[in-house]
Amino acid sequence: MIDLKTAVSAAYQYIKGLQEVMGNPLNDLRLEEVELSEDRRFWLITLGFDIPNKKNKNNKALDLELPILTSKREYKIFKVNSQTGEVEAMKIREV
Repeated sequence: MIDLKTAVSAAYQYIKGLQEVMGNPLNDLRLEEVELSEDRRFWLITLGFDIPNKKNKNNKALDLELPILTSKREYKIFKVNSQTGEVEAMKIREV
């Protein structure tokens, strides 16, 4: 069985490899939760990150719409095989 550190590393490497195709930079990538499944077959690793969230604000004095950049926290759960260390799934974690 792989240890927790190896499972977390696999999840980090997996999401870093997908960063380019996800369309947004993954800012402030952090480990949020870890769990070993009841049958001990999978590590469930939750990673959180900030993504840009654009909102438009109308400036009536200048009659312009200006984008305001804020960020939004998103979470992904990675299902890592506890024997092989392979990431078998990535899902959206709702909060």
